[in-house]
Amino acid sequence: MADVAMLFHWPPIAMQTMEVGELMAWRQRAVERHNQQHASAD
Repeated sequence: MADVAMLFHWPPIAMQTMEVGELMAWRQRAVERHNQQHASAD
């Protein structure tokens, strides 16, 4: 939850009703977005 909340600026209550699978899908999106934003410009 912390990864999703930090990257998307969502309060924890916004994720409270999510099923575990949905939360994990949003976490994966957060990881991908973070990696895109911090990729080296090689």
